[in-house]
Amino acid sequence: MTRAAVFDVDGTLVDTNHLHVTAWWEAFRQAGHQVPMHAIHRSVGLGSTDLIAHLLGEDRDRDQDAAISAGHKALYGAFYDRLPAFRDAGKLLRTLAAEGWTVVLATSAGGPELSALRRAIDADDAIAATASADDVEEGKPAPEPVELALELAGAEAGRSVFVGDTVWDMTAGSRAGTVCVGLLCGGIPRDALTEAGAAHVHDDPADLLAHLADGPFGR
Repeated sequence: MTRAAVFDVDGTLVDTNHLHVTAWWEAFRQAGHQVPMHAIHRSVGLGSTDLIAHLLGEDRDRDQDAAISAGHKALYGAFYDRLPAFRDAGKLLRTLAAEGWTVVLATSAGGPELSALRRAIDADDAIAATASADDVEEGKPAPEPVELALELAGAEAGRSVFVGDTVWDMTAGSRAGTVCVGLLCGGIPRDALTEAGAAHVHDDPADLLAHLADGPFGR
């Protein structure tokens, strides 16, 4: 039976979380909001609308949402040509594909941003499908992105693993019924990841690759 290795992208395979923090901080500032960077960091991984709501509250002026989101997209887009993949990110995906796992991405990114991330990873030959923000009604922490990834892979949740770097990832993967692996390279503490559902935690893709046999990928 098919087994899926589902991966978040930002902060998990590509070192972008702090670029997102800077872009969001400036987009909020331009709209007249002073939002602390540490709060933005903890919110990275949510879709744009959910992130804005999480940081500004439900009683915000929602007429600003589109402009804030567009500001973030424009500011972050300046980095598209030099997004840095984490060490061994592409090798990890290729190794899993070679071992019979169906590799699928589940990400809040879409469109040109997703294309830039895939270029950075440089492992399209190992990626079977992508569940992006363009494909779902609700982003993480809702399980829909992970569930769609499993559907695209033709895999059962109980035989699949979801790898991410945020509490939103771990919550989404747990709700979808997968085993969750957390990576620390996105900057979220180990305790926060385990409390949100991570069964295993590694430093980064290279560390996970070095210990594949010790966790759910070694089953």
